Amino acid sequence: MAEQVPVTVVADRKETTIEVECGVNLRAALLDHDFPVYGTVSQYANCGGRGLCATCTVEVDPAPEPTHWHDAAAVRFGYPRLSCCLTVDEPLRVRLLDKYVWGQVVPGRSESE
Repeated sequence: MAEQVPVTVVADRKETTIEVECGVNLRAALLDHDFPVYGTVSQYANCGGRGLCATCTVEVDPAPEPTHWHDAAAVRFGYPRLSCCLTVDEPLRVRLLDKYVWGQVVPGRSESE
């Protein structure tokens, strides 16, 4: 049996801890547990986790080192991370962001506020 890693998800002003198999993609894990990583439009039109559309952004702590070019740019410029570009290898705290039109984040707001 694969090692399970705790991931604390902050959404809708509450925290939920899920157990995720080590090495699983964060986007896939969040979707498997019915957490909304997309906005209203992008939930239907997105790149399917290929790191191209930037609509599955989340805030992550501790932030793992980027392995994808887009995720590296997010780190460099202080943008939220792409959940499709992150692998769960250690315990994480993930905050889902309140989004509108496509993947744009509402300035200064998150679902946990």
